[in-house]
Amino acid sequence: MVKLIHTLADHGDDVSCCAFSSSLLASCSLDKSIRLYSLSDFAELPHSPLKFHTYAVHCCCFSPSGHVLASCSTDGTTVLWSAHSGHTLTVLEQPGGSPVRVCCFSPDSAYLASGAADGSVVLWNAQSYKLYRCGSVKDSSLVACAFSPDGGLFVTGSSGGDLTVWDDRMRCLHSEKAHDLGITCCSFSSQPLSGGEQGLQSYRLASCGQDCEIKLWIVSFTHVLGFELKYKSTLSGHCAPVLACAFSHDGQMLASGSVDKSVIIYGIGTQSVLHTLTQHTRYVTTCAFAPNTLLLATGSMDKTVNIWQFDLETPCQGSMNDQLKHFIEDWSEEDVSVWLRAQGLEDLVGIFRVNNIDGKELLHLTKESLAGDLKIESLGLRNKVLRSIEELRTRMDSLSSGIPDEFICPITREVMKDPVIASDGYSYEREAMESWIHKKKRTSPMTNLALPSLVLTPNRTLKMAINRWLETHQK
Repeated sequence: MVKLIHTLADHGDDVSCCAFSSSLLASCSLDKSIRLYSLSDFAELPHSPLKFHTYAVHCCCFSPSGHVLASCSTDGTTVLWSAHSGHTLTVLEQPGGSPVRVCCFSPDSAYLASGAADGSVVLWNAQSYKLYRCGSVKDSSLVACAFSPDGGLFVTGSSGGDLTVWDDRMRCLHSEKAHDLGITCCSFSSQPLSGGEQGLQSYRLASCGQDCEIKLWIVSFTHVLGFELKYKSTLSGHCAPVLACAFSHDGQMLASGSVDKSVIIYGIGTQSVLHTLTQHTRYVTTCAFAPNTLLLATGSMDKTVNIWQFDLETPCQGSMNDQLKHFIEDWSEEDVSVWLRAQGLEDLVGIFRVNNIDGKELLHLTKESLAGDLKIESLGLRNKVLRSIEELRTRMDSLSSGIPDEFICPITREVMKDPVIASDGYSYEREAMESWIHKKKRTSPMTNLALPSLVLTPNRTLKMAINRWLETHQK
């Protein structure tokens, strides 16, 4: 389950990009500004908005440490900011002064790549702020860029539809027509693919474009065997150009935003639609997952950024008990703060922070430690915390059966035989949903909001995934 928990409506024009660090959310806009918010309460920081650019800001991204924020603009510059003070660190001018459409940091923070409308791509030394290497693509604007998780190569996407792969010395390794009508975004999964020959690094790459498609690729690179970009599959669901795509931090989900005003979340393992989010009223231009927490940000031409939170049963963490347990144990203190707010325990955030309660400590809390160590005097609050923690443990236990939760009907809690998609974006067993509607319940079983339509659409992709899973696991 995924729910809308906050809407930010501070920009005065289209939201063009949003990005997370471990503690902050950044958004930028055609209104020439960048805004920063705390993940603890989504309050805008005192030094926000950041203003320097003289034209529209197209992209923003955090350095891996989260200390530096980069933004790029039609004004031909890429600006580096101190994320925590808002001070300008440097202004990088694109050679030729062409509008800069995209920027991204390498995983080791050594380089910043910037791509421009004239097809130029620059690698900047992110410590000295000096130009390191330049490259270019012909007859196209550069509109997408992503580094592989190991930093050994990066991929650019152009308005002409080409995916181009570069090594860290700006040598072009490969170029391929990926989307006939132009690429809009590309994203690497942070998780390497297992298996393969010794010394072979393989990663999953997603690209999307004006052709309404999302394509999955396998990128492999080794100094011995060379480089390979291999098309894997196409994800369907959008009925208009797809403007943005992003993998979840564990690589198990992919989110996409489209001109059809929707956000679709896919399960990578089954390649099925998990959720369709339709709260934006205009084109969805950007989407980003937070690192190590269950949050998704989506931005739109409706001038808003929506923040979504995933239920722990969402297959972002996989379906096995040990995977979920490991995921929660990796929660930072900030992640625990977000979880507390989701449970209605905002008053305890300060106490948990002072005592440095992270995910691992959270799972080991007892009624004695809550009363003695954390000094929580209210019996009701202590009991509510313990019930919420017990729910985490219960969900970990229930997931040990290995049945992917997206295969379970939210109404019957049984594996679906004939899944359909309702107008709330969720999938249900047809018979159960028809019965729900027949009882004059025109509300969503998941959100309790009014259903925009009573039309039920067969989810054939999900049905095939369920059948494949049953064939494999019930022999």
